[in-house]
Amino acid sequence: MNRQEIISQYLVTAEQMRDIEGRIFASGMPVAALMEKVAGLITRRIRELFPKDKYPRVGILVGPGHNGGDALVVARELYFYGYQVWIYSPFSKLNSKFKELTSQHLQYVKSLGIPCYESDESLPVADFVIDGLFGFGLERVINEPIAIAVSHINNNYNPIVSIDIPSGLHTDTGEVLGICISATVTLCLGLWKLGLLQDQALEYIGKAELIDFDIPLQDIEAILSPSPQIRRFTDKAAKLTLPLPRPILTHKYKEGHLLLISGSQRYAGAAILNGLAASASGVGMLSIAVPQSIKPILVAQLPEALIIGCPETENGAIARLPDDIQHAIEINKYDAVACGSGFTLDASAIVEQLLSIRHPLLLDADALNIIAKTSAILTLKKRPSTTIITPHFGEFTRLFPDIYQSDRVKAAQEAANSSGAVVLFKGARTVIATPYSTTFIIPESTPALARGGSGDVLTGLLGGLMAIAVKKQLALESIVSLAAWWHAQAGIMAAEENTQLGVSAVTLVEYLIKSIRCL
Repeated sequence: MNRQEIISQYLVTAEQMRDIEGRIFASGMPVAALMEKVAGLITRRIRELFPKDKYPRVGILVGPGHNGGDALVVARELYFYGYQVWIYSPFSKLNSKFKELTSQHLQYVKSLGIPCYESDESLPVADFVIDGLFGFGLERVINEPIAIAVSHINNNYNPIVSIDIPSGLHTDTGEVLGICISATVTLCLGLWKLGLLQDQALEYIGKAELIDFDIPLQDIEAILSPSPQIRRFTDKAAKLTLPLPRPILTHKYKEGHLLLISGSQRYAGAAILNGLAASASGVGMLSIAVPQSIKPILVAQLPEALIIGCPETENGAIARLPDDIQHAIEINKYDAVACGSGFTLDASAIVEQLLSIRHPLLLDADALNIIAKTSAILTLKKRPSTTIITPHFGEFTRLFPDIYQSDRVKAAQEAANSSGAVVLFKGARTVIATPYSTTFIIPESTPALARGGSGDVLTGLLGGLMAIAVKKQLALESIVSLAAWWHAQAGIMAAEENTQLGVSAVTLVEYLIKSIRCL
């Protein structure tokens, strides 16, 4: 990987970023020199995004810290490039203590004749605004009068470019600290801040870009390496793995055998979507166990799969597994097992049975709701092989009622560490946590996936990839992230070509193959 690809993977907390910057300054880099370099990069990108002939008037919001200093250098440079610049510095009126360097830059821009305002009541018009009120590390709630000023900016100016992180956003959790700048563009500095990939922050950051200012890799690793890291799962990481390799001399039994156990009379579609997505994964053999009454439907939809009818409960759920499946499990005929989609809670006996098998096991949907009725953490910990769970918000709450979800990344890590399972925590930014190991976040997705059946597609895809990975002795943990990334990319491509309203679950399956062609 080149430097840009390596840097794009890292995610840091506020404390980690402070420690990394501390190493840079301790090695002899002057703060003033770094500020000039960073501000120069910001200025260049802003001029590309907002050329002077279309956006001649710019307002700069300035805080007392080094983020405000960055903004003031940008203000100076844009002024020299011919933009009509004004500055809003509310902290001057509040007699806040400015960083010495920031104070010097403020004094200099005033000497240039750039208008500076201390009240939001008299701010001029602007074609766009640059937010440099607060940088990373803010933890206190924004109160009046700054809160009123932020509200005024949000209501009266657009677009807004935030430097590093929108002012008012918690760097780690993405929580809004009372009120937050609603940015159109966020230019994140140096390394991606964790809060920018938290679900609750997404409506405030707009389009996020990374401004790489050449932090030495050894400084990054010195701070991040001692403990399990949090990483963005990037396109490059996916391209290094997909498509999963197939040797010239192979056959279907060398490409993985997945057992899918899914569906009910009420939710036959879940089993179909599971099977279609599993088939799209490229798995060599696919066996699907369903209630006997819906077997003909599955046979018609998935002629390439082995469809096995199972005895049913009165309500049309799977009552038990046939003897031939149980025997096949005992002799390790399958490489992985996935279950839960469309089960209904009547299939509790099946879930209890599967928890004791030696195969890697994927639990989704009602399988999770069933184990949530027991001691979920202890139940999962007893599993003799790798367990992967795929909860959404509601399922996560039922499984782990004692884990607070304000920080989804931390919540997924706590769930993985306590249960011993690999946790794929679904969301706008899906989190994949492995016990006491690296946590991955899928950095992009689409609201088009907020539709019935999308989760069934993910389960089938992930199940198929699991079976292939086991057969080829690939790390299952990385395969989970790969499946979530692939699923998101298919949704993004489908939404681009069909609009967000046109991405049904069946369409999503079709785009699993289309999206992989673009790698």
